[in-house]
Amino acid sequence: MNEIELVEWIRKQAASLKRPELVLGIGDDCAIWHPHPGEDLLFKTDPLIEGVHFSSAMPAAAAGARALARSLSDIAAMGGEPRFCLVSLTLGPHHDEAWLKYFFLGLLKLARRTNTVLAGGDLSRSKHETRAEVMVCGGVPRRRALYREGAGVGDGIFVSGRLGRAWDRPIQPRIALGVQLRDVASSCMDLSDGLSLDLLRLCKASRVGAKITRVPIAKGSTLERALHGGEDYELLFTLPPGSRPLPGTSRIGTIVQGDAVEFKGKPLAPRGYDHFATSESPSNKK
Repeated sequence: MNEIELVEWIRKQAASLKRPELVLGIGDDCAIWHPHPGEDLLFKTDPLIEGVHFSSAMPAAAAGARALARSLSDIAAMGGEPRFCLVSLTLGPHHDEAWLKYFFLGLLKLARRTNTVLAGGDLSRSKHETRAEVMVCGGVPRRRALYREGAGVGDGIFVSGRLGRAWDRPIQPRIALGVQLRDVASSCMDLSDGLSLDLLRLCKASRVGAKITRVPIAKGSTLERALHGGEDYELLFTLPPGSRPLPGTSRIGTIVQGDAVEFKGKPLAPRGYDHFATSESPSNKK
């Protein structure tokens, strides 16, 4: 197929994802979206780079789902619901047209499950690695988005799911939980770089410290990975004093005065994944 034929194939695959807000979608220079009245729009983009975020051996459909899920997780962390996505895919020498098609089939399967319209994007070739840039637009009722900032002394610290799972497992964006948290959480963010690093980020944004007493560890994992491994894509959030865990979540500690982050009474070093502090890729690290 040539590029025109590939774009037409993608357009047909995405045709079932229709929403009246999409005035103009795949096939023109830009997409046109008409937002709901009384809605704040959320925008997030995340790259998926071969050799960094996925290995060349990962099935194409799994890579496609992962490319979309990474950005959806951030939409969930702000209490949003997905509206549409734009996908720019650059195909490297290790992957062919068949891989591209399965990539989009995997991405669109998750898009249908999360009601995310594929509104456009771009296709290109590269002599280097395969990479996808996925931009997701989400919506949240005006002035009800969740922020990292806002945690207060005495608030409980909670996480969804269990931490430390294999880096290449399917990501389940916690969109429904994010919606539940809109009016009850004092702060929220997604866990992508490791609990130790992301918790520090939340504390810095809120100008507080934290004491962690326990960590829910995924089956077959270790405490080390649960604290520092990253790629969990769960939600880390705080609730006012006395709040009980929501279904599927666990309390792991308490927000305290100061700026220190501790685990069982000892300083917790922020040893999560930092692209600019290490050359080691997640696919090799986790």
